[in-house]
Amino acid sequence: MKSNADKLRELAARARVFLLDMDGTLYLGDTLIGDMRGTLRALRAAGKRAVYCTNNSSKTAKEYVAKLSRLGLWEEGDLVYTSGMAAAEYLKANCAGKKVYLVGTEALKREFAEAGIPLAAEDAEVAVLAYDTELTYRKLENVNRMLVEGKPYIATHADDVCPAEGVYPPDVGSFIQLLHRSSGRLPDVVCGKPDTVMGRFLLARLGARAEEIAMVGDRPYTDMRFGNNNGFYTLLVLSGEAKAEDVPALPAGDKPFAVTGSLNDIVPYLN
Repeated sequence: MKSNADKLRELAARARVFLLDMDGTLYLGDTLIGDMRGTLRALRAAGKRAVYCTNNSSKTAKEYVAKLSRLGLWEEGDLVYTSGMAAAEYLKANCAGKKVYLVGTEALKREFAEAGIPLAAEDAEVAVLAYDTELTYRKLENVNRMLVEGKPYIATHADDVCPAEGVYPPDVGSFIQLLHRSSGRLPDVVCGKPDTVMGRFLLARLGARAEEIAMVGDRPYTDMRFGNNNGFYTLLVLSGEAKAEDVPALPAGDKPFAVTGSLNDIVPYLN
């Protein structure tokens, strides 16, 4: 049986793309976890690509690039990929030309429009539920009506809460449960982690094989399950939500390939 050190060595040697969760993995709020700038430089120097992979669909890729740049983590050649981007790609592939009612932020609406997704307030044909920090009761009424009418229903992701300092606020998973009670419907498709839609689009976008990708994150039931569902390497970091004592009892689908205190600990294995 391989030791954890042997697994870290294998992962560092074989993965050429590192999918990086952000809060709890790279930083906590605006505070970097250890020498994260140096760690990302070491990954890039070893020929690895950094892909910032998040379920948070309230923000656009441009907003994340701005934050990562401000924290000194962004370099040319990096990529941000959100569950909102995955939902837009799904719509273009499966609902081309159909009018979409998007429960989402104004920033996400602009990103969808730029991606060529036709948005509509009236006579929409597809309902999309995102992490809407500008949610109103009218939006809930409108999307609920569409669900009762049987329109296709897509969610960007299904996290119950969003990581934040202090109390975690309700996320899309909480909205899903509210609408389930009112409409009797659950989403037909969920695009973000841990489901496979995002994984399929990332593979195509990156031109990589599953065994060349490592998913790094601090949440077993989203990050590790996502990696396992898609056949990626999985690296659980203990710098955020997960604790070392949690690991032995994790269900098989949430178990990581390797575990480390933080992503910084991968650096010695890159040489």
